[in-house]
Amino acid sequence: MDYQQILNTIKTELGSQQYTGKVASYIPELEKIPPEKLGMHLYCINSGHYSIGDNTERFSIQSISKVFALTMAMGMSGDELFQRVNVEPSGDPFNSLIQLEYENGIPRNPFINAGALVISDILISKLDNPKKEFLAFIHKITDSNSIEINSKVFESEKQYSYRNAALLNLMKSFGNIENKIEDVLDFYTFQCAIEMSCKELSTAFITYANRGKKLANGDDVLSPQKVKRINAIMQTCGFYDEAGEFSFRVGLPGKSGVGGGIAAIHPGQYAVTVWSPPLNPKGNSELGMYALERLTTLTGFSIF
Repeated sequence: MDYQQILNTIKTELGSQQYTGKVASYIPELEKIPPEKLGMHLYCINSGHYSIGDNTERFSIQSISKVFALTMAMGMSGDELFQRVNVEPSGDPFNSLIQLEYENGIPRNPFINAGALVISDILISKLDNPKKEFLAFIHKITDSNSIEINSKVFESEKQYSYRNAALLNLMKSFGNIENKIEDVLDFYTFQCAIEMSCKELSTAFITYANRGKKLANGDDVLSPQKVKRINAIMQTCGFYDEAGEFSFRVGLPGKSGVGGGIAAIHPGQYAVTVWSPPLNPKGNSELGMYALERLTTLTGFSIF
């Protein structure tokens, strides 16, 4: 498969593709990102790296970080984790309070904000230094020790975290948050403010395409059974109330973030990340979804 030729074709098509999406504005620092930024990186298990555009420029990974947090939590916990958070698609916006009220403070899945906040609470309870250990995990799966948070995004996001604080307070009232709300919110915002490039994200996500093993050295990150479960949750819940649309159009497990990034995998084949800041009304990268749809169309392969 000539992945570079396929990526070049996608780049050409994207150049003439009209979009109506807007850069995320509810986090002021994200709104400053130029909308024309575009990068894509594919890391193939068998043949290596392929890329176009701004694939080495770092951006705020936001909710893509939820996959890494879930990986850490599943590595330290058994199935009891899923007594506090379910694995069902939400069908509602990622920051919905209404569904959480109906379901007695148990979030639908780990990738909506409420679910990710529960995962953050679990990690705070289990880790001695959550921020340091979370960043060390990112360094481990990317083989890059220079990855850090964007402090301006971190402060900007913390300043406007009213709805996440409301989610935490509601879950605390149901007994599903153990730690101080301020501590959970601080750690959650920290993980979302991590900056990575498309290349670094693809390097991290190749683990999920490679049965839980790092491709570079074969080290185990997570068991194949747990990776299978994470991939399943990405497939059904990775794009909030647009997960069905992503499965229909693209056909890969993946996770989006409001920083404009999307990371996806084809098990046994590759990991791919695309970055384009303008978001559609569901909060997913408009051109990113188009690029990945074209990738699976031009290769003729998805998981289906």
